[in-house]
Amino acid sequence: MLGKYPPGRTFGIQAYRRILSPEFPDFLNGYIQLPVMQRLSGIGLLCGTDWTPLYRNRFYYSRLDHSIGAALIVWNFTHDKIQTLAGLFHDIATPVFSHVFDFRNGDALTQTSTENATERIIRSSAELCAMLKNDGVTVEQISNYHLYPIADNEQPQLSADRLEYMFPSGAALQGSWTEEETAAAYRDITVLKNEKGEDELGFKTLETAENYCFKFCETSHVLQLNENKLTLQLLAEITTRAEQLGIISEEDCYALSEKEVIDRFEQACSNPVQYEFLQLFNTFRTMTHIEHTQQPLENHFCVNLKVKQRYINPLVLTGSINGNKKARRLTEISEKTAVLIKDFLEYKDAPYGCVRLV
Repeated sequence: MLGKYPPGRTFGIQAYRRILSPEFPDFLNGYIQLPVMQRLSGIGLLCGTDWTPLYRNRFYYSRLDHSIGAALIVWNFTHDKIQTLAGLFHDIATPVFSHVFDFRNGDALTQTSTENATERIIRSSAELCAMLKNDGVTVEQISNYHLYPIADNEQPQLSADRLEYMFPSGAALQGSWTEEETAAAYRDITVLKNEKGEDELGFKTLETAENYCFKFCETSHVLQLNENKLTLQLLAEITTRAEQLGIISEEDCYALSEKEVIDRFEQACSNPVQYEFLQLFNTFRTMTHIEHTQQPLENHFCVNLKVKQRYINPLVLTGSINGNKKARRLTEISEKTAVLIKDFLEYKDAPYGCVRLV
């Protein structure tokens, strides 16, 4: 699947931001430049896959890029400063290699375990708290983006967070989105009322919703294959062993960039005493394919995991009555999308993914 789309499909991050919001609100700039936010520029969106040849990511996209993108979407549809800041800070507690830490915490199924530190990390930055106070904003207002349905909501609804990460994820992993395709899909998005009467992002036209949902499921399929499970679990094991050996600390994972951590791992490999760590790390840095098997294999690193299935069933505008927009779920009006989502949710890879240890 990673070779489906031709090379050379462009996706410029600055142009992409202008798509998300033609206006870049000035108040974001000071917050973005804070060290507590700039740290996220060294953390990849794609959970450590930038560091192994098993993946051929077409470009690097950071958690800071994602945070800015999510904030711009919220601003574009709400022009609400507090909601926009909540979107900007929603990943401020992300450690190196992102969701790899959820795998370390035994949370591969929901991948939310690191969110618990969001408020603590915001409060730990005196500069950030001072800026918020100067803007008349409390920590409580911006430390939980789940409060704002445009910023975040329950799957399979569409939110700024969910909308944002799938454009660059698909573009980087597969080349499935160009700037032009992204712009066309984004122009079709509007704010609708869902079944609970809450605001929710949705689509104006059926065809665009179907196309977006197809590409969303396509990229999500890549993220639930054994290749992805193995990559994240292997890196989780490497990071855990590195901590046990004193190569890095828990605090380092929230202070260093991924490159700095990888450099530490490479330096540690010069010590032959750390053979098991060396074997796991060298496997991660050189693997180009894995085996899909019914049973674990000897002399291999193997995983057997259930992971989070990311999908959407967005709202689609179906008309209006007395000026009020009416919307329905995509699967209610598109049989092919209902089949697509059913197939996606029922898919199971081989029980085990295994890679030979080097």
